Amino acid sequence: MALLAFVQFLVVLNTSIVNVALDAIAAQWHMSTSGLSWVINAYLLPFGGLMLLGGRLGDLLGRRRVLLAGGAILGVGSLAAAVAWSEPVLLAARVAQGTGAALLAPTALAITVVMFAAQRQRALGIVGAVSGLGGAAGVLFSGVLTQAWGWRSIFFLTAVLAVVAVVATPLLVRSDVPVERGRLDVAGALTVTVGVTALVYALSTGPRAGWGKPVTVAALAGGVVLLAVFVAWQRRTADPLVRLGILRSGSVGSANALMFLLGAVWIGLFFYLPLLQQQVLGYGPLATGLSQLPLAGATVAASWLAPRVTARLGRRWSLVGALAVLAAGMAWLGAVPSDASFVTELLGPMVLIGAGLGLAFVLLTTLGLTGVDPAESGLASGLINTTRQVGGGLGLALLTAAAGTAAAQSGQGGIDVLAEGFRWAFRTGFVIAALAALTALFTVPAGRGRH
Repeated sequence: MALLAFVQFLVVLNTSIVNVALDAIAAQWHMSTSGLSWVINAYLLPFGGLMLLGGRLGDLLGRRRVLLAGGAILGVGSLAAAVAWSEPVLLAARVAQGTGAALLAPTALAITVVMFAAQRQRALGIVGAVSGLGGAAGVLFSGVLTQAWGWRSIFFLTAVLAVVAVVATPLLVRSDVPVERGRLDVAGALTVTVGVTALVYALSTGPRAGWGKPVTVAALAGGVVLLAVFVAWQRRTADPLVRLGILRSGSVGSANALMFLLGAVWIGLFFYLPLLQQQVLGYGPLATGLSQLPLAGATVAASWLAPRVTARLGRRWSLVGALAVLAAGMAWLGAVPSDASFVTELLGPMVLIGAGLGLAFVLLTTLGLTGVDPAESGLASGLINTTRQVGGGLGLALLTAAAGTAAAQSGQGGIDVLAEGFRWAFRTGFVIAALAALTALFTVPAGRGRH
């Protein structure tokens, strides 16, 4: 369990550990905010797009083998990022990191569900706690390392952690045999990944290049068409990447829809909050990292308390409450002034957001694996992780579009225009979280959730 939790921590850490370092990376290569978002998306898109393939590989080839391969690929990608000599090399290295994570995350979650079936709720609570801790710890480590040794040191750290995972896996995880037979749906994996990438590209570049530009329209239309082709292909092929019928198993369908929305808020938050603190409020990397500790503490505490909250309030009201608290925190951030004080104007929303994220993540992960046949646990694990990461990629693009449009129309200059853009990013996150809470109210079944 310690190893599996460590793997989940490593995967989430790689999502957020660049966030405080973004300002330093931008200074080195003169990157815009839109360009910086691709340092995040270069990891998120292969992570989300290939995770279904990663879960399927674990079912077909054996989960320990895939866990080892994922750790090795992530480690090599981290080392390449640490020595990157140009922006394209850094982005390519982030793609390699995301590919390794796409093998690690669903496989580790599938092993957790199978090995700890009798203690599923508790095991998933641990996974949720370390996920929240990984997100906030990434920002903390990013601040400390960037200020002390520069932004490259963050990737040396993740390379070392990947080596630890690779060395520990054969010692702690039993060798297993494939639980399914069939062929890999490579065409499906490529179609969904390229389709999502096209959508994210259109949303990211639209405010800067213009929504009516041919490249923006082509990317948007191409993404929609490719995703429609993916769904049609999954219905026809004998060995689909996603057996669409799984969405009708238990609460899988509603859990994945809500996890998509949660991911959109989660990733956007950890991108824009450090930028607000550094570019508007004048925090240094170390202060930015340390300021994330209350958010991390709230996330871990809420994740750990999730089983008790669910037992008392039931699944529906626990989840609605968690998402409503998250929405309140994002709305609060959306009103932060350009000279905000940490204690009076940042601490409160950060605690609310951490509590909402931690509780919602555990509840949705549990719902996404409820009622699934053990032979398809890898697929279900890959699916719930995929929706979070793909939602994160699209959500970050949407928040970037909102921030860019608001900044362009503000008529202000300097710090004020940056602050206005960031506030609109947080307000967009509020709308997404509120929509998720409303959706949960009508789609999540009641019950105490003891699985």
